[in-house]
Amino acid sequence: MPTAVGGQFDAGLRNGLLALRRDLHQHPELSFAEARTAAQLEAAIRQFATPAGDTVSVQQVAGTGLVARIPGLSRSAPVVAIRGDIDALPIQEDTGLPYASVNAGVMHACGHDVHATWAIGAASLLARRPAHGDVLIVLQPAEEIGEGASAILASDALDGVSAIFGAHVDRRFPVGQVVAQAGSLAAAADTFSITLRGRGAHGARPHESADPILGAGMLVVALQSVVSRRVNPSVPAVLTVATLQAGTASNIIPDHATIGGTLRTIDPQTRTLVAEEVRRIAHGIAATHGLEADVRIELGPPPIVNPEREAMWAHAAAVSLVGSNNVVPLGITNMGGEDFAYYMERIPGAFLRIGAREAGGEPTPAHSPKFFADDGALFIGAAVLAETARRASAALATR
Repeated sequence: MPTAVGGQFDAGLRNGLLALRRDLHQHPELSFAEARTAAQLEAAIRQFATPAGDTVSVQQVAGTGLVARIPGLSRSAPVVAIRGDIDALPIQEDTGLPYASVNAGVMHACGHDVHATWAIGAASLLARRPAHGDVLIVLQPAEEIGEGASAILASDALDGVSAIFGAHVDRRFPVGQVVAQAGSLAAAADTFSITLRGRGAHGARPHESADPILGAGMLVVALQSVVSRRVNPSVPAVLTVATLQAGTASNIIPDHATIGGTLRTIDPQTRTLVAEEVRRIAHGIAATHGLEADVRIELGPPPIVNPEREAMWAHAAAVSLVGSNNVVPLGITNMGGEDFAYYMERIPGAFLRIGAREAGGEPTPAHSPKFFADDGALFIGAAVLAETARRASAALATR
């Protein structure tokens, strides 16, 4: 760990954050059910956000979310925010960690145990060396279902915030590397569901049916032409059919079939085009097979595109802590979604990636039963986010 990072964490804080991370990992909770998690985090922020002590206010918002205010040097200065998400995924853990999940079918397969912990770490660092203005620590529920950020915003707890910053662990990068750059960092994450309704019949007499399974099969294939033939090849897009439900028995043609999946795009024009093509193709296939199509597209988080100014503050903070050689480009177009984008629709900000792969480790993908983030990532994340908040606060105060 770089000296500029490690030197900020004394033994008590370091051990406390490690214990908190392990506790959160061992007791994961699903979106909007993070009651124990929120209680542990509130206790931790009151314990570690010193020397501010009892001047730290903690507000419960959005059900299981928390917003804590770490006082700055000037209470009249612009306020900035740091967000850490706290929910887990419905996955059975298979890491073999000594602190593996004890909740069957639930695990922190996306690193939110680390995100929550580094937010507490950042709060402690900011309490010890304050920013120019106050900093809000946002502990957000329900990122995994794309609803938590909207719920936090609806609470009005972030009204008046001038800038917001967040980050995500990433095992494609080793511990010590940070991605802090302007431009595209995550894609819009929309979902679709298409129900084809026809006429059921005996499996031995298919001519008496309007077969929705045949239509669904043709539709799955036809939808693959959207990205390959309708989207400009220079623009990234993903259309994945992930579910197909139909039928109850091998000798019955059902009267309906439903497919569903995800649409990922990085610009508004392509986002609109892909949705329109899904509708057009679904209705066309349905008409061809004598079916009716019910097409539903639910818009999820928009893309994350870091603006130059906020990314510059984050980049400078990262360089000061891990060195310029370790502030690296993302190197890919990330088609994953992230509901931090909702904050950035209303508040200027930037989103970072924090290396989380241990020495000699493999780049295990997130949302995998074997995913975990190395402990070192939480100290890098805490230090970089705290320093980003300080630099943003100082810059905003001089405008």
